[in-house]
Amino acid sequence: MQQHRIIVLGAGYTGAVAAGRLAKQLHREDVTITLVNPEPDFVERVRLHQLAVGQELTRRPFSEMFAGTGVELKLAKVTAVDVDRKTVTVAATNSPEHEELAYDTLVYALGSGWNTQGVPGTAEHAHEISSRPGALRLRDRLAALEAGQSVVVVGAGLTGLEAATEIAEARPDLDVALAARGALGDWLSPKGRQHVRKVVDGLGITAHEHTAVTAVDADRVTTGDGTTLPAAVTVWTTGFAVHPIARATTLELTDTGRIVVDATMRSVSHPDVYAVGDAALAMGPGDKPLRMSCASGTPMAWQAADAIAARLTGGKLPKTAPRYFNQCISLGRREGLIQYVTADDRSVRAALTGRFAAGYKELICKGAAWGVANPTMGIPTRRRRVLPTPARAMA
Repeated sequence: MQQHRIIVLGAGYTGAVAAGRLAKQLHREDVTITLVNPEPDFVERVRLHQLAVGQELTRRPFSEMFAGTGVELKLAKVTAVDVDRKTVTVAATNSPEHEELAYDTLVYALGSGWNTQGVPGTAEHAHEISSRPGALRLRDRLAALEAGQSVVVVGAGLTGLEAATEIAEARPDLDVALAARGALGDWLSPKGRQHVRKVVDGLGITAHEHTAVTAVDADRVTTGDGTTLPAAVTVWTTGFAVHPIARATTLELTDTGRIVVDATMRSVSHPDVYAVGDAALAMGPGDKPLRMSCASGTPMAWQAADAIAARLTGGKLPKTAPRYFNQCISLGRREGLIQYVTADDRSVRAALTGRFAAGYKELICKGAAWGVANPTMGIPTRRRRVLPTPARAMA
């Protein structure tokens, strides 16, 4: 029987977990699993605000993480996907040469990057921390600032709060401000909001609430009412935009370019394609879309890998849908917030704060990285044989 070719695009949390989990469930004689990624090591995206202030992060080479698993790492950038011909075009790192790869099953996990929201000057003058290169550029810029210079973090969601507090704690000599469209922490419980405000005030961060930034210049930002805020550095954290490759395909997408999938993370338009993480629009509890986050992406990867393995081997499809338990927010290295939430991600009264919460968040970050290298949580480690094609079609 010809080997079933599985290609996984992207080796962030979701792609790496999916590849490793598939390798643990399927016989190498039956399948090939190729993981395409432009970088040779895993990037802990949830720690990039730490990298931006000069902290060194542990290197996690894929060659070590996937040693002996059968997962083949292809260092390349994805340049095109043809879901009708079932091919992927890639360009090798540091090479103009392109190569076409054929697949039988595709796992699309190209994730997302920063979203400028079309605000003038953002792309030219603002910094992002949604990628390692962006975090490193910000690190160099922050290191060059003199005492008393201003930093404005635009966006006060989870990423904005973590960035602003990390910068203010690491560089108390800087004038750090946070621009929030609504009230500070308005999605949190009263206890959560109170703690965020306490930490923000304690670090000397100026919170500009109900403030929309409408333009970014090299030395300032302009708000909706025409006010200008000095900004030697602007950090932009107003949400994420998905990788653009999917828009050039015939996949069914949302208006924002996310791939529409069913409960098993399978494309509703192309059954040989699965999408996970920020690239996919999947429905969670209460028929609400799962938000772009590591908390959503990892269980989505489990779901997709288990569904692929089940369909190839005639096993049972996974039934447990992704759900939420809490939102974990670091507020510098010494403070944190664990906001407990409902299954559909609405805040409840209960929350953990302070050093204990900071330690809890650190364990979550370490656990997420551990999960990439050990992706078999909740499944048997025995490998199952792939069914012949006619039988598989009926599974």
